[in-house]
Amino acid sequence: MRKDDPEGTFKEPVHESRPQLGMDPIRFEVMRSAFQSAAEEMAIALRRAAYSTNIKTRADFSCALYDDHLRVVAQAFSQPIHLASMVRMIPAAVREYGPQNLQPGDGLAMNDPHLGAMHLNDVGIIVPLFHKEQCVGYAANVAHHVDIGGLAPGGLCISKDIYQEGVIIPPTKILRDGQIIENVFQLIAANVRSPKQMGGDFRAQVASAMLGGKRVTGLYDRFGNDDIQKFNNELMEYTRRWTKSAISKLPRGEYRAECELDDDGVTDRPIQLAVKISILDDEVHFDLTGSDPQRSSPLNANLTYAYSALSYVVRCMIDPDIPINDGFYSQVHVSAPEGTVVNAKHPAGVMGGNDIAMRLCDLGFKALSPALPEKVPACSKSVICNMGCGGEDPHTGEYYTFMETLAGGYGARFSKDGTDAVQAHIQNTENSAIEETENNYPLRITRYELVPDSEGAGRYRGGLGLRRDWQFPGHQATLTVFSGHRKKGPWGLFGGQPGRPSSYTLNPDSEARDLPSKITLDLAPDDVVSYQTPGGGGYGSPLERDPQNVLEDVLDGKISSQRAREIYGVVVNMASQSVDLDATRQCRLGG
Repeated sequence: MRKDDPEGTFKEPVHESRPQLGMDPIRFEVMRSAFQSAAEEMAIALRRAAYSTNIKTRADFSCALYDDHLRVVAQAFSQPIHLASMVRMIPAAVREYGPQNLQPGDGLAMNDPHLGAMHLNDVGIIVPLFHKEQCVGYAANVAHHVDIGGLAPGGLCISKDIYQEGVIIPPTKILRDGQIIENVFQLIAANVRSPKQMGGDFRAQVASAMLGGKRVTGLYDRFGNDDIQKFNNELMEYTRRWTKSAISKLPRGEYRAECELDDDGVTDRPIQLAVKISILDDEVHFDLTGSDPQRSSPLNANLTYAYSALSYVVRCMIDPDIPINDGFYSQVHVSAPEGTVVNAKHPAGVMGGNDIAMRLCDLGFKALSPALPEKVPACSKSVICNMGCGGEDPHTGEYYTFMETLAGGYGARFSKDGTDAVQAHIQNTENSAIEETENNYPLRITRYELVPDSEGAGRYRGGLGLRRDWQFPGHQATLTVFSGHRKKGPWGLFGGQPGRPSSYTLNPDSEARDLPSKITLDLAPDDVVSYQTPGGGGYGSPLERDPQNVLEDVLDGKISSQRAREIYGVVVNMASQSVDLDATRQCRLGG
């Protein structure tokens, strides 16, 4: 029994037993740690050298190292959506370009969703690694650029096809002899509204990839080619065996769920998503048949998005210590009919593919809830909740672009409340700091707070949504709201109630014009746009919630005393700051 837990309620986390290694375990761990450290160093370099808030503060990027067979060996990530996407995107880019066409000092850029990338803002940089004139692998990173051209600043637009969303970069040589090919880079930058910011982020990516290459070639000097090849093969097989063992302990069967997104941004028609999950002896299969045909809108995802989201669901259900590489992904399979919103074909727009992917995460958990009720959460905010804007900075006369994504409520769980105001699941970006935003952009953030009464009520409540208001002092700007969950809030589980839907308002303290969840609008000087993001869904009946927990939420200003009484059946005496137990008992009995 732990000294800090005299009642013995703490339980140590349970981890699956690890499979046996086929090589010396100490040498294996030394080599695995060395590759992982190299990937982490790439990430640190990229974040420190970047220009934009989106990368240096919000950490919207990921880095990875690959072997000569284009298998992920090590990955440093802040964005779970990049985990599986890099597994698909980088090999697709190299194979499309032709590995035989790459020489030492070369490097590729790529962002084409219809060749395996995600949306156009996520630009990948790939550097082949050579040791003694032999290609031994690749260093790569993907970073979200604040602007990539297109109809509206910030890379956000209500598009009808991919051509409206920005500059499309097929696998293209961007480095020669370790230097950026200037005319190719200028061709890309000429399509971007803020080329200085984009150029800084781009060069940070190049430096990060080249640093990864330097570290890996050092490892080949240290360990030798034969030992590293043996390690790479053992790492994949070790991970595969461990993943198979973990999946075999999940309940076998078929599980289904469906849901709708509010609209596609161009029409008011909702988008239907459907999933069937088949858990076999040691593999998991996802079938997305039944999802809607692709739309002439930005609300489409390619199979890279779908695979990334659903492999994340599996990752959450098994041992968290299992390494992330091709050994894990070999046991997870995703299929979807081509030409649907989850496997869109050219020239579909995919700017909103992250929103499809986010909803697929929650839909996967919903499908598995009957089989794994203690592991799955209720629905989170389940939207990326984008804000993108741009205009002429009145202080410098230069055109600026800015974008961020807003946090919201996390879904409640079997034994815990949902977390307030977080970037959930595959998103995981950090919130932009007010001070940094106001110092670097001509914006003023006038409100930044939790939204009371936005939680999905339940035995365990969902997390609260977030309110953030931006003002545009002294200049005209263009702003895009790109979000969802405005018509219906995130669902609860097992009797839990849905979270409060989102809302978007122009000038909330004057004209208070209600905005749709997807719109691009021109702002007058000093206009204010207010976001209120969704709360997370609840878990279990609200009438089963501990009255003391309800009291704490009331005293913290998270829920009102009226909501406490009407929804939770808890009567709070505000004068004594306590629960009226007799009145609560009668209220919960329907008296």
